[in-house]
Amino acid sequence: MAIQRMDNVGIVVDDMDAALAFFVELGMELEGRGEVKGPFADQCTGLEGVHCDIAMVRTPDGHSRLELARYRSPAAAGGGPRERPHNVLGTHRVMFAVDDIEDTVARLRPHGATLVGEIARFEDSYLLCYVRGPEGIIVGLAEQLSREGVG
Repeated sequence: MAIQRMDNVGIVVDDMDAALAFFVELGMELEGRGEVKGPFADQCTGLEGVHCDIAMVRTPDGHSRLELARYRSPAAAGGGPRERPHNVLGTHRVMFAVDDIEDTVARLRPHGATLVGEIARFEDSYLLCYVRGPEGIIVGLAEQLSREGVG
């Protein structure tokens, strides 16, 4: 067997508290916080002197997780402007299914979320949008409108 499942998506952040507040407000649950350092961390990452704080958050169904990491050392490398456009090569975004897209966007705004474009309707199936959260992270939101033809 090649893989069992996708375990988590890792996101490097500068402000752990702001990132946690954003994802908890989105509806994720804090699974735990910790610290990673030492030879194992150096060996795994290919960096020297790794010391980082981590927090794991999971979706309410328990199937998906994000690992947030704030590097104490070595300092996080600049990844370019935080307001990168949607079509930059590399990690694109993380997408979440939500019950009410407008309510979700409204709840995330006090945590710094801004719409990348606007809430758009895809046929009679979905309302979709992208918001930019802490650290410039692009988060997709999808509200399913119709259950016809679903599973």
